[in-house]
Amino acid sequence: MKTSFLLLSRLVLGLWTSWPGIVMPNNWKCFKDIIEKSSKELISLKVALAVSPNYILKGYRITNNLKIRVVFDACFR
Repeated sequence: MKTSFLLLSRLVLGLWTSWPGIVMPNNWKCFKDIIEKSSKELISLKVALAVSPNYILKGYRITNNLKIRVVFDACFR
């Protein structure tokens, strides 16, 4: 039980440190809007600008993990 609590608290602290806006309800609305628009093949300008130029210029493959990180960076920072 103690181990589970420590693991969960470290996970929450790590997420909050990386993305401090994760606790704000307006940021979750942004997250939901981006997910809805991406399902319709529309890309938000905010998300497009959050992609690092290195990924575009060097031709890196954009994986699912990178997509999640970009959306979180766009909404929660």
